[in-house]
Amino acid sequence: MLQRIKFLIITAITIVVAVSCSTDFLEVEPKGLPLEVNYYKTEEEAKAGLIAVYDLMRKNSGGFENMITMFNAGSDDHFAGGGGPSDGAGIQSFSNYTIDANTVPRSFWSDYYRGIYRANILLQKLPDVPMDVAVKARFTAETKALRAFYYFNLVNMFKNVPLILTPLAASEIYTVTQAKPEDVYKQIELDLTSAISSLPATINKSVDGGRFTKGAAQALLGKVYLYQGKNALAATQFLEVNGTPGGVNQYGNRLLANFNDLWLVSSKFNTESLLEVSHSSQNSHWGIWGGNADEGNTVNVMVGPRSYSKPVGSPAPDLPSGWSFNVITQEFYDVIKTDPRFGATVLDLKALKAAGQASYFSGHMDTGYFLNKFIPRRSDVYSGGGDAVLNYKQNTYAIRLADTYLMEAEALGGTGARAQALLDAVRARIGLPSIPVSLNAIADERRLELAGEGFRFFDLVRTGKAAAELSGRGFVAGKNEIFPIPYRELENTKLAQNPNYN
Repeated sequence: MLQRIKFLIITAITIVVAVSCSTDFLEVEPKGLPLEVNYYKTEEEAKAGLIAVYDLMRKNSGGFENMITMFNAGSDDHFAGGGGPSDGAGIQSFSNYTIDANTVPRSFWSDYYRGIYRANILLQKLPDVPMDVAVKARFTAETKALRAFYYFNLVNMFKNVPLILTPLAASEIYTVTQAKPEDVYKQIELDLTSAISSLPATINKSVDGGRFTKGAAQALLGKVYLYQGKNALAATQFLEVNGTPGGVNQYGNRLLANFNDLWLVSSKFNTESLLEVSHSSQNSHWGIWGGNADEGNTVNVMVGPRSYSKPVGSPAPDLPSGWSFNVITQEFYDVIKTDPRFGATVLDLKALKAAGQASYFSGHMDTGYFLNKFIPRRSDVYSGGGDAVLNYKQNTYAIRLADTYLMEAEALGGTGARAQALLDAVRARIGLPSIPVSLNAIADERRLELAGEGFRFFDLVRTGKAAAELSGRGFVAGKNEIFPIPYRELENTKLAQNPNYN
């Protein structure tokens, strides 16, 4: 991070790049690379700057080092998978808990600080940009919400992180120290509470899909409170977002009637989506993969089976080949196999192969069970320019309504009529009957409902269950709840390594 900041300061270049999105707002053409001192003179330049801040949302599912596949790999529901034990040192070492300062992917630190750097520049410049007051207030609110989102991910991954709220001078970058986690959370709360009043309640999703709304910021704030154990405050925020369980909330959101529809490529910005990461097929190629101009969803190719084929007439799905990451464990298969969400979540190629209906190459730690939520079909393969495997366009959810239903039920202590109604609504959507609400019932429902979406590891850590569930994988309590800080980020700085990683 510090080296990256130094580079940005020395070059004084404003990052004006297209964000990984497929809507009009987020597809503004790059305006070049003007010197930062001469930029942000117009509303259009401020808009381009805001797009640059949004760009780092793609970390959720873009590039090889993405949040979804990385944190799936460290959970009890998946193995890292891939082509072999050396296929991605970071993801493999997290999956078996040998991760250290040299194997942790540096980008999980530096990418989010890149987004924070851009946010700090824009927040410094916006007051002087001649533009409509209401538009300026919205841009400011979105930038603060994004900065909060990036810091929330950082503090959950690394815990002990620098809190940087203004662009740094070159003389300052090597003297930065880490803030107390509670101070980082305090700033996250401040950014979100400041942003909510200036964000729109609803947006035209065909134009502005992917932008922060009031409901998205409230949902994120509720999650921030919940992760700190501030349950009463969390429940208050989630109540604003969720409304009547099973009904339409004040912003027009509701659960999709069909769980399977959540995973259709055509389901972008649906009614259940509160905060969504956008992808598109825009001629991505290996030369830009994982960079600013890469708009593709890499999770799609990562989780597909290797060298897949099927005989003529087979009922097996028509799939392109993938890289076999995030294979599902036998233990989780046994948990979900009788659940109505099984088919949308798990592709059972073990059974299809045994029946002679499909074949594939067994990758690392293969179980035969693949993450169906994100496996593309052959009809999803891009036929335009660039490299097809890098041009999948399925969006992914940062927060969706079923998630906030279950988080509110948890914040309510897993008891009472409203917590029961929230749990019932998630189950009723898939045709399951009511069961008595409890914290254990809510945790079990989260595991099934949100399987493979990158949340399970964090749920285990924040509820104190990680050591019990992951010790067989090598998880060490008091150490592996967080990542080590990448070695390159520590060099010649005042940053301290996280406990037990020295």
